[in-house]
Amino acid sequence: MKILVLADSRSFHTGRYVSELRRQGCEVLLASLESEKENQITLKHRGLIRSLNYAASALEIRKLVKQFQPDIINPHFASGYGFAVALSGVRKSAPVVLQLWGSDILIVPKKSSLHRWKTAYALRRTDCVLGDSEYILNKAKDLAPLKRTGRIFWGIEEDFLTLRRGDFTNSVPLKVIVPRPHEAVYNNQFLLEALAPIVNDGKIEIVFPDFGGGVEAFRAEAEAKCGDRVRYYSKMSRRDFLTFLAGHDVYLSGAVSDSSPVSLMESLALGLIPVAADIPGVREWLNDESGFLFDINNADRLRQTMAGVIESIGSLGSMRRTNMARVQKEAVFEKNMAETIDIMRELADGRSQ
Repeated sequence: MKILVLADSRSFHTGRYVSELRRQGCEVLLASLESEKENQITLKHRGLIRSLNYAASALEIRKLVKQFQPDIINPHFASGYGFAVALSGVRKSAPVVLQLWGSDILIVPKKSSLHRWKTAYALRRTDCVLGDSEYILNKAKDLAPLKRTGRIFWGIEEDFLTLRRGDFTNSVPLKVIVPRPHEAVYNNQFLLEALAPIVNDGKIEIVFPDFGGGVEAFRAEAEAKCGDRVRYYSKMSRRDFLTFLAGHDVYLSGAVSDSSPVSLMESLALGLIPVAADIPGVREWLNDESGFLFDINNADRLRQTMAGVIESIGSLGSMRRTNMARVQKEAVFEKNMAETIDIMRELADGRSQ
């Protein structure tokens, strides 16, 4: 099966997705505006305004489809490549399967009436919309009627399940990892402010990434509040990062907008205790039996939640094993990519009949 993928080639998720499609026997052509890399088509920039380049690439996409003759056209991110594909009119040549990434439905349509219209335009002109949570798919349905949908988690590679902890002996102080970069949507500043007292008391050891647009301001604030007690990690290979992740006790996320985070599923798969902001997308994985949710506007509540984890951590083994089993059943990357391919093949076969 021949698949034309249109996505941000800088993204780790794009690379992982395309590699797995190829590993499972698909012929994939990746086209992207964002960067120039080997084994991809770099779409031309026609101006300085990024959002206009998507629309301007419609004619080039039409030519690509004519040359490559894909069985499936697979844009990622509704208001960007989804909109470009919709404008190009190539749906008459092959079925369009649109991948939602979360912010394209949860954040972008709120920016302006134009952004909302672009997103809805793309949704209406696709044959199937795939998302990683019922929440994100329902939000998409609020914007436009959808012909077909599929909830498919991205998940963790089966090989990395072997990195999970063999026992639940916990660190003293408790080792907490925040695996989201320093961007406003991930709310790392709030986590720092809320937990600084117990960091300074030596009850937890917390590590943040050393990357993201707000990292310098965060470092300055962390030093002012906690001295040198806050730790950082740099970007690593995937195996190295997941090995590093597995060495921690608690996964912590303060994201104010999310679908079903890959980082959460990775942490559950490896046996970490999940503590996350109480938002709809996360609730599909976390409840009182599978983790700890906190009010994103209440720093005291987060401190109380973390104190409760510290106090009860010795009795959480059953919860951790249940979480690991659920990920193994529902969120193994290779299996979910196979499900994605099955949907694409069904659509392609239906078109050819």
